[in-house]
Amino acid sequence: CFLLRHKMSRGSSAGFDRFITIFSPEGRLYQVEYAFKAINQGGLTSVSIKGKDSAVVVTQKKVPDKLLDPGTVTHLYSLTERIGCVMTGMIADSQSQVQRARYEAAKWKYNYGYEIPVDILCKRIANINQVYTQSAEMRPLGCCMILIGYDDENGPQVFKTDPAGYYCGFKATSAGSKQLEANGFLEKKIKKKQDFTYNEAAETAITCLSTVLSADFKSSEIEVGVVTKDNPTFRILSEAEIDTHLTAIAEKD
Repeated sequence: CFLLRHKMSRGSSAGFDRFITIFSPEGRLYQVEYAFKAINQGGLTSVSIKGKDSAVVVTQKKVPDKLLDPGTVTHLYSLTERIGCVMTGMIADSQSQVQRARYEAAKWKYNYGYEIPVDILCKRIANINQVYTQSAEMRPLGCCMILIGYDDENGPQVFKTDPAGYYCGFKATSAGSKQLEANGFLEKKIKKKQDFTYNEAAETAITCLSTVLSADFKSSEIEVGVVTKDNPTFRILSEAEIDTHLTAIAEKD
């Protein structure tokens, strides 16, 4: 009894954050909240914007070690031919989630004979994440997935899912350590205008990232993934293409 009282006196989170499946007296799941904090651990920020006929994701590219081959460091992954994603957070967890998403997409195509839509894939990953919050066998993954794709019926799509299993479609969104600042920047831009052309969407996303991080990027320091109406295949821009956008931004200023 003394032990129990002693534990409770350690503050309201006492002991309740030890287990993934136990609510605290305030009705919170601390381990899930800590998973959200893990997303910021890498210190990276990602931004995504949906235009009139395109969707763009931009993220930082940090090569942590001079001995690494920079060509093998990436946070952008293609899940199907037409769907790509940017992963923010713990890299190993991210790669595990990407692998699962590719499996789910391939399984859908095998079962139903057509490509999985972006929203269904995001929903499936969110559902898997949610199961990890209710059984003690798995911890939540410390990563956030932003998916982009071009849908024949609905046009460009941006979806995001988090470790709690929540998912939603977005006009523009961000993830990572500077998420709040980036979302504030995007809200102002979206208020003024929503039907961005492809170039405007790409340049707004890059500007958003450089503004919230107070940094001027070189083309090797960011990664850009795009899908457009003319070319619905997910592709990652080369450094030369990124340079073109950076030059256009510099000329605007």
